[in-house]
Amino acid sequence: MGAPMRASGPLPLKSLNHISRLCRCLHTSLHFYQNILGFHRIKRPESIDIAGVWLFNYGYGIHLLQLENHESVSGKTAINPEDNHISFLCESMGVVEKRLKEMGVSYVRRRVEECGINVEQVFFHDPDGFMINVCSFELPTRSEMEQ
Repeated sequence: MGAPMRASGPLPLKSLNHISRLCRCLHTSLHFYQNILGFHRIKRPESIDIAGVWLFNYGYGIHLLQLENHESVSGKTAINPEDNHISFLCESMGVVEKRLKEMGVSYVRRRVEECGINVEQVFFHDPDGFMINVCSFELPTRSEMEQ
């Protein structure tokens, strides 16, 4: 490690740009992210020398990359709400659960109640075992947190 960095404030970030996921089967993961999560395929630079696709929706992107070594993906079998995950806000948990059932996607439902706040959540895996969370709780804005 190098010399200690001087604290001059956080990085001047604007927003989340994308999340990258390694996939055992690019076609299967593309189907999942398009047809279950609603992402749309966008143009990807042809000069990138690894097989993959770029997707976009909800204000950010997901980059799916074809994995050469299948053993490197950390596919999980048990759905654990306390595992690493990406989370999406939804308008109706009832509709989300109904559609997951129709599509045959296994999920775990969780409800958290504290200080008058009710958070409905469902957790499920993508085809490579990465955790996905859909919830009904909108995070507070920075100004709301400072009050």
